[in-house]
Formats: sequence, structure tokens, C-alpha cells
Amino acid sequence: MFALPPSVSIFARTRGLDEAAVEAVVTLPTFKRPQQLLDTLRSLEAQRTSRRFAIIVMENEAELREGAAAAAPLFEGATLPGLVIIAHQRGNCSAYNAGWETALVTFPNFRHLLVIDDDELADPDWLERMCAAADALGVDIVGGPQLPVFAEDAENRWSGHPVFAPPYSGTGRVPALYSSGNLLVGRHVLERMGPPFLDLRFNFMGGGDSDFLSRSVQAGFKLGWCAEAPVYEAVPARRTKADWIRARSLRNGVISTLVEKKKRAGTPFAGLKVFAKSLALLGASPFRAAVRLAQSASPQIAVYPIYVALGRVMAEFGYANEQYRQPEKN
Repeated sequence: MFALPPSVSIFARTRGLDEAAVEAVVTLPTFKRPQQLLDTLRSLEAQRTSRRFAIIVMENEAELREGAAAAAPLFEGATLPGLVIIAHQRGNCSAYNAGWETALVTFPNFRHLLVIDDDELADPDWLERMCAAADALGVDIVGGPQLPVFAEDAENRWSGHPVFAPPYSGTGRVPALYSSGNLLVGRHVLERMGPPFLDLRFNFMGGGDSDFLSRSVQAGFKLGWCAEAPVYEAVPARRTKADWIRARSLRNGVISTLVEKKKRAGTPFAGLKVFAKSLALLGASPFRAAVRLAQSASPQIAVYPIYVALGRVMAEFGYANEQYRQPEKN
């Protein structure tokens, strides 16, 4: 049996909510973005679906609680079904874990848990298409595209960069998923994987979702992709600066090494194999960059595999870019 963890408290709740009738739960972490949170909630209110769903907002700013205060009237006034919780333990993974555990405790019969971030807007058919894809593809976890919406039109040139571009273009089964920014997870996956779902070692770096998805595949769960269920992610101007994109690319390499080390843990020469692979990728990265340059004519896109390979090697020496330590700069 699951129980509400002591680090979680209820801030607001819809009165008269039929918890047993809820088929899908949307979890929505938030931190210091009250206006963007309200925009995300409006996009959820506009969902076109006959499925009974509820929303759990996870406020991870436990002192000022601006997001919780902004969202609470929508739930208390029954505009939206669900609840607002305070995830008192800071960190990206802590917020997700709090919401997912709360979903299991509160809604006994839901089949699908979905995730959207507080800087994203859901397409009106997002929830319906994600749930339908899980059934049609016969998979346990479904990912969907996070389409960037840049602050300035001139920055659309970055849309093809791997930091922003979706990993797949078509709907179907896929071998790997990397992000929880647009995700559906079956209840049975959560019940089997058990809390803590996301490893707290990734709390301020990111990558806890990638690690969870990797472990889920190891446990035998199947993954799918629904190209027709996008969310639209607001990209502030600071994220199109060369230093931020470089830092995010290096971080992706670090996460790749850490996730692979966990995946190989307990196998012979695990650490040596991961390091050897990182060195091989670093050696091949200039050639991969040349291919990307020929395909895209963009030096910024071309250099991505070099930064990722460098990040993989740097992780062996303790480098960790914890971008979520300073979310205002993330």
C-alpha cells in the first residue's frame, strides 16, 4: 500500500471530487512560475476528451507558494478537478515523486498518469491522444513532442537543434525515451517500479526522468511515441544563448554517462566499458559533427555531438552541471 509521504501536504482540493471515477491523472510540477502555471492549467481545462481526469499541481517552492496560491481558487471553485500539494523537499525529482505518490494514494482506479511542465501548453487533444496511443500501440509508457515556442521569431533557427527538437517524428513503438516533459506512464508501471520513482541524485541536474525510463525498459516495459500529441514549451531568450545551449549539451552527456553506469551496475568491467564508450564517442564526434554540418549547414547543430561526448568524459571526473540549483538561470 502507498501512503502520502511526510514531505507532502495538501494545499487545496476540489470538493466533492469522485476520486474513484478518475481514469487519468495529470501531474504538473511548478516552481516560481505562477502566471505560466495558470496558462498551463487553462490548456488542461480546454482538453477535448470524455475521459474523467484530475490534475495534481506540485508546488515545489514551499515558502512563498505563489504557484499554489494562484492555482488554488481554480480547484476550490471546481473549475478544475484535482488538488494542489506542497512538495516540501526541494528538487526536480522530489516534486515528481511527490505528485506520483499522491496520485497512487488519492485515485484508486486511474489507468494513466500524464506529466506536463509549468512552462508548457497542452494541445486540446493532448490527453485523449496520449491515452489512445497507449492502448493502440500496446505500450506501458508514451512520450510526445515538446515543441519549442521561442520568445522571438528570429530564434526559430534553433528549432532543429537537438536540445529543442523531438527525438522522433512518427507515431509508433520506440526503443528509448528521454524526457518527462510530455509523458504518459501506466499505473501498473508506477506500482511495480515503486517509490522513489526518480532517483534524488538527479534532483538538481535533471536526468532523473531519463534514468527512470531506462530502468523501466530494463524491467520489461514497452515504450511508444505519439507524434500527434504535442505540448508547446515556452523558450525564454536566455535559453537561446550559446553558453546555455553549450551547458545543456554538456549536461546531456553527463546524464548519459550516469544513466548508463546505473544500467550496467553489477556487470563485469561496467565502469571500464562505460568509460571506453565515452572515449570512443569523443573520438568519433568530429566526424559526426562534420556529417551534421553537411546536413544542416548549422555550426551550432553540428557541434552538439562533440559537447555531448565531452560531457560523457567529464562525468568520469566528477563534473555535474546542476542547472536546477539556480532555476532563474535555467
